[in-house]
Amino acid sequence: MGKAISKNALNHSTYLHPHYGESHSSRRQILSSVDWTEHAVNSEHIWLDTNASGDFCYAMEQDCIKTGPRKKCIACKIVSHIGCIPILESKNLRCKPTFREAGVRNYREQQMMRHHWVHRRRQDGKCKQCGKSFQQRFTFQSKEIIAISCSWCKAAYHNKISCFMMQQIEEQCPMGVHAGIIVPPSWIIKLPKKGSFKSSLRKKSRKSSVKRKKGGSKDSGEVYRPFIIKPIPSPLLKPLLVFINPKSGGNQGAKLLHKFCWLLNPRQVFDLSNGGPKLGLDLYKKVPNLRVLVCGGDGTAGWILSAIDTLKLPSPPPVAILPLGTGNDLARTLNWGGGYTDEPISKVLCNVEDGQVVQLDRWNVTVTSNKTEDTIEPDEMEVKDKLPLDVFNNYFSLGADAHVALEFHESREANPEKFNSRFRNKMFYAGAGGRDMLKRSWKGFSEQIQLVCDGVDLTQKIVDMKLHSLLFLNIPRYASGTVPWGNPNAAGFEPQKHDDGYLEVIGFTYSSLATLQIGGHGERLVQCREVKLTTTKPIPMQLDGEPCRLAPSVIGISLRNQVNMIMKPKRRGSVPITNDPPSVPERLRIQVSRIAMRDYELLNYDKDRLRAASVPLGIIVVDNNANLEEVRTHINRLQEDQVTTSELSVSSLTSLSMTWCFLDSTTAERFFRIDRSQENLHYITDISSEDLYILDPEMTSKSHNNNNLESQEDKNSSIMKENNFTSSKENELVFTFSMPVTPPKSPRPGLRFEETLKRPESTENLLSPPNQPGSNNSSEPGSPNSAIVPPTKPFHFTVSGEKPKPLSPTDKMMIDASKRGDLRKLIDLHSTGADLLCTDQYGMTALHHASRFGHKEIVKYLIKNAPPVILDMVDYEKGQTALHKAAWYQRRTICCVLVEAGACLTRKDNQGNTPRMQALRADDRELATYLESQEHFQMVVSEDQETAV
Repeated sequence: MGKAISKNALNHSTYLHPHYGESHSSRRQILSSVDWTEHAVNSEHIWLDTNASGDFCYAMEQDCIKTGPRKKCIACKIVSHIGCIPILESKNLRCKPTFREAGVRNYREQQMMRHHWVHRRRQDGKCKQCGKSFQQRFTFQSKEIIAISCSWCKAAYHNKISCFMMQQIEEQCPMGVHAGIIVPPSWIIKLPKKGSFKSSLRKKSRKSSVKRKKGGSKDSGEVYRPFIIKPIPSPLLKPLLVFINPKSGGNQGAKLLHKFCWLLNPRQVFDLSNGGPKLGLDLYKKVPNLRVLVCGGDGTAGWILSAIDTLKLPSPPPVAILPLGTGNDLARTLNWGGGYTDEPISKVLCNVEDGQVVQLDRWNVTVTSNKTEDTIEPDEMEVKDKLPLDVFNNYFSLGADAHVALEFHESREANPEKFNSRFRNKMFYAGAGGRDMLKRSWKGFSEQIQLVCDGVDLTQKIVDMKLHSLLFLNIPRYASGTVPWGNPNAAGFEPQKHDDGYLEVIGFTYSSLATLQIGGHGERLVQCREVKLTTTKPIPMQLDGEPCRLAPSVIGISLRNQVNMIMKPKRRGSVPITNDPPSVPERLRIQVSRIAMRDYELLNYDKDRLRAASVPLGIIVVDNNANLEEVRTHINRLQEDQVTTSELSVSSLTSLSMTWCFLDSTTAERFFRIDRSQENLHYITDISSEDLYILDPEMTSKSHNNNNLESQEDKNSSIMKENNFTSSKENELVFTFSMPVTPPKSPRPGLRFEETLKRPESTENLLSPPNQPGSNNSSEPGSPNSAIVPPTKPFHFTVSGEKPKPLSPTDKMMIDASKRGDLRKLIDLHSTGADLLCTDQYGMTALHHASRFGHKEIVKYLIKNAPPVILDMVDYEKGQTALHKAAWYQRRTICCVLVEAGACLTRKDNQGNTPRMQALRADDRELATYLESQEHFQMVVSEDQETAV
């Protein structure tokens, strides 16, 4: 054990930034946002209220005065009482620097970025030096500092001299995994006050300020700012500018703002409720390779695009969208999904960095009055003479659908507290649309308009179709993800694109509007470049969700320009889970496991425990390139088959609900949900490396189910005593399912592994073929050994009444080497005395794993060097041998090797399947034919031996 490093020793070391400046304890204003004024102080904390349990004041117990509520810095994540903030300042315990003061040396010389070390009482992950996990303190009395981490690169070390040695750690901070998008503090320069700096920089800025003052009447928006951005161009950097609308998605926007400030430089994250996007875009307009991330709805994205147009930037940055709104149709079109759930922000940033830049058409809308004495209706209320927007990115519509949107808008303006969730908003839309359809409010819509597209009059066509609404669509998605254009192939139209310079004109009746949400589409009218629309009465209209009731007008629509957008990349897994024969397409055979919402919320950050809490649902076979929409159909079919055949395992005690979703288990941090609207963007190999996990909100927690089995466990206690198994809490054998990638049909509940042993006197009782003397492997339904359940702790597979022994670290490495196919490691372990017959917690030997994953050389080595008994050893849960595994995964060569070595071909597993039957279930008839011929040969040899005897 190394000695702990005190906080004073750390903060007085040479690792501290030299830019903390003099103490400014006289400043008592507590900042809650980034300060862009001339009074900004570098390395100043950004404090927000916190009530998180377990976070102690950073002033430490000897200095903490416990005065006032607690605050948490969103940039470095330290906590302090309001009364203790001056104590932190007096000790120079400052936040990470976000800019540099303008000086001759600071400005002209590029200085490296140093680490910003902070003590942590809680830390996830592993130490960068020793590779061991950080010990978590769960007691509220413990205030021990366990880690030291950098708030820039997130590298963490144990609070010991042996791990955190100043001489071994590089002084320059690499900025972590997001170094390519973080704006370095050296780029952001705070200009000095007048008269304090007479460099060319100051003269240049003074001249520019004079020009602004002279031209103030022409452009009053240009004001002198104390900050400038001086980037150092690099082709490897893609600096990111983040705009967040905190009003979008309930309180999601505000929470995301804190996460972005932690992962990035807080000065590249902007709150749109504080002055809009102009400040950020104007500051960063000359940064090369700049990218923009908009966190909000489609309206927020349109706001940013309009601001980029207004500033007339020389190189408009591409824009990505993190959807927080209600509809999010533009985000769906660009593969960002229909709404943010809980995907790690770090993964979102990687997608923005790697995303492809595409084009998006934008359209101008001009309005000219068409009022006459005949069209004036004095009773009409809230009639506007112009539209709320003059540009649209998604769509422009009028008629029945716009009337529902207008009704929603007016109701929300009158009672905003009633519209605080996406669900309520959608329910209102459904109710208003139903009432409008029953009233047939827009029955005479076709008689109030005239439509000309690219010089062709379509008015009569609209009258003949008796349409109630018109939609001019620029992107494929509309009304929360529907596809109103449908499949145009049969109609002779071109495929719809967002960058082809064409609008799709679609007509709706009330019936076609009602079927949109279930896959219907409207009437395809035309694809055109220019539109002239004339109305003779006030009609509700909407542009990108902004509705109004427009007076009779002549409306012109034409292409404005194209803007750069970022499309989310479709990621593919690089390692297939299984290999099929060359004669058939590559497929995956994977187990689906279900997780309850209660377990997901409690164990979200503990992947191992969450895996253990999952319950197997069954096995599916899908193509290697199948997306999650296709996988969903297989899972639903699997559930239907189980219900139909009444072969309900423990995992199917409750049927799968309609609201289940996929979980991504491949990220290093934790599991996270995949939005239903994004399933077509993910492939099966994107989210799964072994088991496929799904989240079922209506499923009862596994821990709750285990309580229902307590009575059965009490009945089994006498059997445990009879077989000389201890019943201590530490070594108790309990019912569990977490075995990766196993065949379907889990064992029946209530049966325990000890019940299947029945006091075996020798290995022949467990390992002899079925239907042979001394065999315990009955295949009849309801027999005790038709279900074998593994213990929760890793024990050796024992064949006597002795207490099971814990699996040694050497044996664990042996099992891991067989999984990875590391023959050299396995040979080294065997030479040092590792047991080739060792089993993991599921009763699977190294031969099981090598056969399952297709490692031929390891299989041959084990057959040659291990005792012959390894060929017919069975696992706990399925009662399967290595030959069963090889047949199920279609490992033909390995099956041949095992058969030649003498593996039993007639042994049945707990479901009554022989290896030949496993091959048939895997749809490999050639392998099944080979195994059947070997069965006959093995039986003939056995009969000859008996006759000879």
